[in-house]
Amino acid sequence: MARISFTVNGVARSADVDSETPLLWVLRDNLGLTGTKFGCGLGMCGACTVHLGGGAVRSCQTPVGSVAGMAVTTIEGLAPRGDHPCQRAWIEEDVPQCGYCQVGMIMTAASLVAQSPPAAAGEVEAALSEHLCRCGTYVRVRRAVRRALELTRQGGRS
Repeated sequence: MARISFTVNGVARSADVDSETPLLWVLRDNLGLTGTKFGCGLGMCGACTVHLGGGAVRSCQTPVGSVAGMAVTTIEGLAPRGDHPCQRAWIEEDVPQCGYCQVGMIMTAASLVAQSPPAAAGEVEAALSEHLCRCGTYVRVRRAVRRALELTRQGGRS
């Protein structure tokens, strides 16, 4: 066991865990941040995506020891009022069905639209092609990506 300290959603946090414990389990079980989902445990589905230093990573494959001293953002910290351009676009385009995969998709899209300049729609869509959605909402996801990019260009927060 080791005491691992890092910042989560702007708040200094620490956990006494084995440094090889996946970040996902520390976020969910130790810190109570259950917005990040467990999907496959292999880093293939994307449901567990969080931001690490601004970039999207699969938290099920990220040992918590590797994030010591770093900044992690979960869906709970992306925009506490739910007004991030990606969150707004997902709602406006009525993307989720079951919603399980949506957190990971939003976090991936958010990391790309936050770039300066924002990534092109095709780049975001390519990154999202590495996410699995059992409900098949991919057409609505693509529309939401385009809307999020439009909102970002119009000055929506990112």
